Amino acid sequence: MSEMNRRDALQQLLAVPAGMMIAPEVVERAAAHVEAALAPVAAEASAETQAAQPAARAAYSPKQFTTDEWRLLRVLVDYVIPRDARSGSATDAGVPEFMDFMLGEYASMRTWMKNGLGWMNAECRARFGRGFVSCTDAQRRVVLDAIAYPKKAAPEMKPGVDFFNNLRNLTASGFWSSRVGVRDLGYSGNVPVGKWEGTPPQVMAWLKRA
Repeated sequence: MSEMNRRDALQQLLAVPAGMMIAPEVVERAAAHVEAALAPVAAEASAETQAAQPAARAAYSPKQFTTDEWRLLRVLVDYVIPRDARSGSATDAGVPEFMDFMLGEYASMRTWMKNGLGWMNAECRARFGRGFVSCTDAQRRVVLDAIAYPKKAAPEMKPGVDFFNNLRNLTASGFWSSRVGVRDLGYSGNVPVGKWEGTPPQVMAWLKRA
């Protein structure tokens, strides 16, 4: 997994397979769901106390995942998009909550997701005698490296490869539709410009290469 980073995930998002196409309006509703899930709970305290101590988030109860599946999912998505110096991780962006919403909207996603999570645990138990979450970071990466690069993967790893491709695409969709992901892209939206100084040189250079 050392070769993967959030730019790789963005490229995956731009090439989502046909079976994973998501309607834009559903993405919007999913993003709103994540915003609500990650919103802090207003503390019943004085203004001074609230200023000194940020309000805590409400505990999120997934509707489509068991407790063990939820724990595994949260670990997995942070391997796809980890926190770095630039921005937060997939869990910081609410990607698991995004996925929980999507599985509720698209029943077809439940089968590959749940089968894939089961495959991950089974593969780790076969190799290391324990489930994915209980494995060390090095052990987890052995399994992930075996399925993260389809062209290099062994034929017997196909179930894991297919699952991880879908997971990576859905992670990217959730991340870049979130506030954290939008900030990561540097998108500022329609904002007034005091003085137009032309297209930035780095953009022009990129366009010439494209």
